This record gives sequence, C-alpha cells and structure tokens, in this order.
Amino acid sequence: MIEVTLNAKSTQGALKLMKSYFGGEITERWGEYTLTFNNDIGKGCIRCITFDWGVSLLEIDALFFEDILIVSRNEHFNPIRFSYCSQGCYKNRFENETDFHTVEQFHSSIIVSKIGLKLYTLFPKEVHIVINDIRIVRTEFLKKRNNQLSALNENLYRVFVDDKDETAFAYYSPIHLRMEDYVKTLRDLKTEGMARMLQIEGEVYHLLSMHIARHDKYQNNEPLPNSLSNEELKLIRRHAKKIVDDPSLGYNLDQISRDSGLSQAKLQEGFKFLYARTVTEYIRHVRLEAARDLMNTTDLNISQIVYTIGFTSRSYFSKIFKEKYEMTPHEFRKQVVVINEKTES
Repeated sequence: MIEVTLNAKSTQGALKLMKSYFGGEITERWGEYTLTFNNDIGKGCIRCITFDWGVSLLEIDALFFEDILIVSRNEHFNPIRFSYCSQGCYKNRFENETDFHTVEQFHSSIIVSKIGLKLYTLFPKEVHIVINDIRIVRTEFLKKRNNQLSALNENLYRVFVDDKDETAFAYYSPIHLRMEDYVKTLRDLKTEGMARMLQIEGEVYHLLSMHIARHDKYQNNEPLPNSLSNEELKLIRRHAKKIVDDPSLGYNLDQISRDSGLSQAKLQEGFKFLYARTVTEYIRHVRLEAARDLMNTTDLNISQIVYTIGFTSRSYFSKIFKEKYEMTPHEFRKQVVVINEKTES
C-alpha cells in the first residue's frame, strides 16, 4: 500500500502533492491543470479547475497497481466534497472510525471532516476509477451574496455555515444514474478557451444542485423504488441510451420488455424514477429532441426529418412538436434560417 498524505491549501496544491507521489507531468490549459502519469504506481490523469467563490473541481481517471491510501489532514484546506463515482469503486472513513464505507459505481457522497480529524480515502489496486469531486471552501462560498443557503435543508445548512470546521459530516447516496449523464457531458466538452470554462462552471453548479436535491429526498424519506435493484436500474439506463443513440427504431414498451427481460411495470417504474417520464413519453421526448437537432444542423426537409427519427405521421409530429416547443416545425425551421443568416452576415 502507498500512503499519500495531503495537507495542501487548495485543490491545485493537492494536485501538485499528488505529483510528488505518483510522478508524471502537470500541464495547464485555459485554467485546467492536468496531472498525467504512466509508471509502476499507476496510469491515468487527474485534473483540477478552480472557480470563484471557493468552488473547484477535481476529476480522477486512473488505474493504480498498488492500493493507494489518501490521507487528507485538513489543517489548511477542508472543503465540503460532493463526489460521484462513474466507474470502479473506492472507500472512505474518518480517522476516528474503524470501518470504511465503500462508494460503488454510480453512487455519490457528500463529505466534510473537521479540523484535526483526518479523512482516509482508499483506491483499491487494479480497479479503474473515474471520480468527479466538486469541492466548496465554506469561508469563500459564504461571501457569495446570492448563495441561497437559506434554501438548504437543515443538515446541509449547518454544514455550509460551519466556517470554523467544527463538525464532521458524511452522507452516502444510493445509486444515482441520472447524474452520470451530466458528469459524462462535463467530461466530453469540446469547446475551448473562455467558453469552455463557462460551460464547465455551469455544469459544476448543475451537478451541485443534483447532489443537494438527492440529499433533500433522503431527508424527506424518499428512497429508491423498493421493487428495483441497482442492476435493474442500470439495465433500464442502457436501454434508454439505445433510444438516444438511434431514435428511429420502432421502440415500444412490449419490445423493450422482451429485450431487457424486465416486466412492463418495472420498466415504467424505472423510467419514471430515472427520467420522470413513462417509456412512451421518453421515446417521444428523445425523438423530438433529435428532430430539433436535425433542423438546426441539416438541410433535411420536415418530412425527411419525421421519418428519420421514427415517426410515421407528419401531422402527429407537428402536433406534438408544437405542444413541446410552442411553435410548429415550419416556424422553428424559419427561426433557424434567420439566426443562421444573421450569424453569416
């Protein structure tokens, strides 16, 4: 086991300390600092970005060849950590605890220690881990005039206003598949420069709101559906992704039930939980979004688009398109043309 002691004053400082243990090189571009390493200890990359008001993002995408124990001493830098595990698993515990808590794939956590109490994080060897870790320094965040702390539930409010770091707090969420879609969007951004930084910051705040909303559900005793297991929810998400990847296929509840091996009742419950829509509503939503994208990016006419995305009736498509976007497909296409002409001129 390799023990890595971190006692930095910032997320960027923690990245520099990691380099002293893991080796590799740190590069910087548009305010993103990335540590890349490939040696006997492990291979992968760790990147960090710091925003205003004490908010920063640390992302780990790595495979270690030895067990790695991260010891966070929290003497100079003790942020609230909103973490999400996209791949693999890892473990956490406070210094005064004997047992680790395992954070599985697609699970999240909210953790903050208190001054003088070490936080241990264990990355098991030979496990590819991908972690999104949003960190908030309370003394800085409290200066933000529109931080809206009063809207937090009582437990999280106490954590945020504890600027003297006197209380340890740990919340481990059950599976949260919807968050993975947003984390993936954040990882896959292709923009550059200032636009990229603004997009990343916007996605970070979106993810924070999802962490807080999930904790609110926990506080209000709104657990996951009892009839669905984690594996069943993952299976439902895979079939939902198939619909997004190719919305033109003839999807329906019967066919998805046969392909997935799940009952129609479980499918409906899972889609409502993950996407707040029935199966039919989700299929229709994805097709309409695909139609809108095609109107924005191609020269296909409306009829061609209708059949490309899997609808068979142009009149039905026009009806539900107007219900969703408050304009007809023809009006939307005219709007796109006008915007493109202004951009070109």
